[in-house]
Amino acid sequence: MGHHKHSFVGFLLLFLWSCLNSIGLDLVEGKCWSTEREALLAFKEGLTDPTSRLSSWIGQDCCKWAGVGCDNQTGHVIILNLRNPYAESDDSLVLQKHALRGTIAPSLQYLKHLGYLDMSHNDFGGIQIPNFFGLLHNLEFLNLSSASFGGQIPPSLGNLSSLQYLDVSQYLEDIHVIDLHWLAGLSSLRHLNLGGVNLSATGERWIQAINKIPSLLELNLSGCQLSHLPLTLPFLNFTSLSTIDMSANKFNSTLPNWLYNLTKLQHLDMHLNAFNGVGLIHKQLGNPCNLQILDLSYNNFHGEIKYLLGDFHSCWNTSLMWLQLSYNKFVGSLPDSLGELKNLQYLDVFNNNLTGSLPNSLATLKHLQHLDLSSNSFSGSIPKSIGNLSSLRMLDLSDNIMNGTIPESFGQLLALVEVRLNSPVDLVSPLDLDPAYNSWSGVFTEAHLINLTRLENIMLTVVSLSSLAFNVSNDWVPPFMLKEIHIENCLLSKFPAWLKSQSELTYVLLRNAGISDTIPEPWFSTQIKQLDLSNNKIKGRLPRTLASQNLSSIDLSSNLFEGPIPLWSTNAKMLYLHDNLFSGPIPKNIGELMPGLIELVISGNLLQGSIPSSLCKMKHLEILSLGSNRLFGELPDCWGQSQTFKALDVANNSISGRIPRSICFLRGLQFLLLSKNYFHGKIPSCLQNCSGLRSLDLGENRFSGKLPPKIGPNLKILHVGSNSITGKIPPEVCIMKCVHILDLSNNNFSGVIPNCVNNLTMLVIGNTCPLSINPFSKFKQQATIMSKGTKLDYRGRTLEYVNSIDLSRNNLIGRIPEEITTIAALGILNLSMNHLSGSIPDTIGNMRWLESLDLSQNQLSGRIPASLSSLTSLSYLNLSYNNLTGKIPSGNQLETLNDPSIYEGNPLLCGFPLPKCPRDSTSTGSTSAEGVRSHKKNHDDNGNKDYDKIWLAISIITGFLVGFWGVCGSLALMKSWRHAFFGYVNQMNEKILLWIELKVARYKRRHEEPNNTRY
Repeated sequence: MGHHKHSFVGFLLLFLWSCLNSIGLDLVEGKCWSTEREALLAFKEGLTDPTSRLSSWIGQDCCKWAGVGCDNQTGHVIILNLRNPYAESDDSLVLQKHALRGTIAPSLQYLKHLGYLDMSHNDFGGIQIPNFFGLLHNLEFLNLSSASFGGQIPPSLGNLSSLQYLDVSQYLEDIHVIDLHWLAGLSSLRHLNLGGVNLSATGERWIQAINKIPSLLELNLSGCQLSHLPLTLPFLNFTSLSTIDMSANKFNSTLPNWLYNLTKLQHLDMHLNAFNGVGLIHKQLGNPCNLQILDLSYNNFHGEIKYLLGDFHSCWNTSLMWLQLSYNKFVGSLPDSLGELKNLQYLDVFNNNLTGSLPNSLATLKHLQHLDLSSNSFSGSIPKSIGNLSSLRMLDLSDNIMNGTIPESFGQLLALVEVRLNSPVDLVSPLDLDPAYNSWSGVFTEAHLINLTRLENIMLTVVSLSSLAFNVSNDWVPPFMLKEIHIENCLLSKFPAWLKSQSELTYVLLRNAGISDTIPEPWFSTQIKQLDLSNNKIKGRLPRTLASQNLSSIDLSSNLFEGPIPLWSTNAKMLYLHDNLFSGPIPKNIGELMPGLIELVISGNLLQGSIPSSLCKMKHLEILSLGSNRLFGELPDCWGQSQTFKALDVANNSISGRIPRSICFLRGLQFLLLSKNYFHGKIPSCLQNCSGLRSLDLGENRFSGKLPPKIGPNLKILHVGSNSITGKIPPEVCIMKCVHILDLSNNNFSGVIPNCVNNLTMLVIGNTCPLSINPFSKFKQQATIMSKGTKLDYRGRTLEYVNSIDLSRNNLIGRIPEEITTIAALGILNLSMNHLSGSIPDTIGNMRWLESLDLSQNQLSGRIPASLSSLTSLSYLNLSYNNLTGKIPSGNQLETLNDPSIYEGNPLLCGFPLPKCPRDSTSTGSTSAEGVRSHKKNHDDNGNKDYDKIWLAISIITGFLVGFWGVCGSLALMKSWRHAFFGYVNQMNEKILLWIELKVARYKRRHEEPNNTRY
């Protein structure tokens, strides 16, 4: 697709030139014209030729120079072909190496007879296309594509009235056109390629200029930043068009109606725009029977796919060979009429919303070579007739909801090179698992593979490990030579011995395949570049040497490997050995053995000893994860000034000492994870130099002193819990716009909670602050968060969904700031075990996503706000051991929180789940729900006054009864006590009467004085 066709005249010139040269025909004394020779030499002087492509440009006869062609009758130069000989190479370095550079001398304008000029795929450094090219009036072929021209395309090119082929496409330079009116002068033009040229300044005028070229057959305007596409035209001149490529623009409309009149159209490419429409495509395409290539991918087309495919059904002999509809919103099922596209070779409907089972008519497409139905919702099983697709080279059914066994007829796809039958397995959590992705079952055997002699790549994954088994005999020798194998969650049990015969393997992934075995030696191909055997039960020691020096990524994580870390000398960039049983020290010379490592993850093992300083010699190292081992000693102070180092994880070891100052020079550092060690001293304030720091976990160490105020404004996670940090919480914490986990718990912080907490933007509105860690990296941060009364470990992407503030176990005083209730996205709030006072903010109900709230063991008073019942996500609550009073609110989520310990230690609280309040027990109202609501409404209208009076009366009556009967009951039962008591009363009688009389006299005197003040 997208290739350029040279005009017939251009090729004819080249052919005649080569033929005449082959017979040695020279009509002008074997020499070219001197003026033209001098013009070429002057042109050469302005060029830089790094590979001496023009070394033959010597001597008198310029007609024999490389790339130069002359007319054998007149001797005039008619061809100049300086196209890069490696233009088709996939190696950009090779292409650049052989590119001509420099300037283009104006002497070329003296080649008056030049008809063919090709300077494509060179590097002219952004210079403008020379204006004098418009003087080469005999030019019929001009190719300046991908030659790094820039600036404005000169309108003088419109003077080339004989030009039939014009290609000035430039995709890597800033090249533009203000107006295309000059195209009207190209009356003979058949091929026009302006790909990558910025035409945005032309507005809608571009189509008017194109419409003035009736001879045009091929039009390429891909990547031209066009946004205006008229849906109708008053007249249509370019009805001879056979090829249109307007891909990668900004069109946002339906397809234009004038496409209907292009009856000779064979190639239409509109991919990577924003075209839309519901069921209108087939009407706008008109008669599609001549179409051979149709690419509408990466748009917003929607509606039933059967309408589009149905039009081709009406063609008695459709020519369609290429149909690309991926990344749209088509719905419905593939119609049976699909089988009428007898010439179809390429079908791609990746990432739509298609449903239903695969039609049996697919089996009639004998010429089909590429079939991609992935990322839809196709259901059912693979039809047995799939084996009839004898030309099929690529089959992709990934990420659908298909099921059943893989039919043995799969083994009849004799031309098959690549097959993808995978399901998504890298899920954040089981909740991400949509009801059933592809759930293949049964056994995949030799019968499925025995005839696939051309097979190179196979990808076979399921979600559940037990559903599909890969079962071939140990002595089986495959008929194919694989380059890539990806088997995941398919049961293998033992290491597939037949892989040893696959000498061309470059990629091996056997992840979570239930392999309980050792790795055989020699292991794998010497060509292998990526190896992933993770999440198995492979045991034993690793070999001392690697068979392949080409390995760039090695993942042996989550197995049962043991013994020391191997002393491999390798150029690998990724090494993942985490979660195994490796023991012993980290090799001291690991930095010299593996200098090219970018990621080294060996956490979760049994490694001992100190951290070698040679790790600092890995100049390209970005991620170093040594956590959860048994390492001790101090962290090396040798980290230099790397701008690429992003993550240092030594958490959960026995490392001591202070944080090395050299870490402060790692300006690109994003993760610094030192928790659960024995670090001490002050947290260095120079960490603020690590401007990229996103996660700082220093928890469970022995740090002291104050928290540096400007420790990291871009932090997402700040965890310094369980240390001995003192002082007030710095208000600069509030400028951490991205923080979503803030843990200052179990320290000695004092003072009040800053009122500015509502500036924590990410917790207020739930924004995300992205990290630049490679999403395919195996490095996963782990953090311990106190949630719902217990410590929970979160790891990897799940941490991104945790929003927590933990200030518990400190010496904080004052009120809970009302501003904290504006943090709507907060999920966990723990302020327990402080000295907070005052009431719980009435607006706490605004924290609608709060799941865990712990305010226990403070000095909070007052009533529990009724808005607490609005927290519908709340699943854990602890308000114990405060001074809260009144009735506990009811309703919504609070009805499920029925553990009385939530409120214990608050003696003046009542109501569910504590004993009923007195008002409820003495109520004479109806027991119906309406009676209760009416009773509650009548009493609540009077506020809290009646409630307090009832409590006062109950207390007085209870005290009186207990005191009265405690004394009188004893006297009634004990005669000796009674006599002694009344004897004492008689003795005291006179004194009591006298005391009463004095009190009464004073009372009367006080009321008789009108100006006396009452207390």
